[in-house]
Amino acid sequence: MAQTIYVLNGPNLNLLGTREPEIYGRATLADVEKLCAETAAGFGLVAVCRQSNHEGQLIDWIHQARSEKVAGLVINAGGYTHTSIALHDALVGVQIPTVEVHVSNVFAREDFRHHSFIAKAAFASLCGFGIDGYRLAITGLAAKLGASATA
Repeated sequence: MAQTIYVLNGPNLNLLGTREPEIYGRATLADVEKLCAETAAGFGLVAVCRQSNHEGQLIDWIHQARSEKVAGLVINAGGYTHTSIALHDALVGVQIPTVEVHVSNVFAREDFRHHSFIAKAAFASLCGFGIDGYRLAITGLAAKLGASATA
């Protein structure tokens, strides 16, 4: 049976493709989800992709990941990255291998984006690779889980 990973996207990521394309590009959330599903399948994993603009919903999904014995998490918490101690605490509490990802290079942007509460709860963080960061995140997560690329 294939291991499941969750790919969680936070606020405003439903607007990918139309929101500030000069920063985030023209790829849509559907493009991200397709990329994640294909990348995960290449390692024999199943990616369950979810997006919410609500912090509590993201926390509920993180808790659900533990109860469903999800193997790993990829999270783009959007603006909550810089503000949510609650998301940090949820990730620490479930003890599931987690990779933080951001489409833009947050360190080349406003100062308030330079701090991440998520990073301290993740084993890796990626930013600035566009949506390809999700592919890189899943590849790194697969390696952490010991999953090998399938033919």
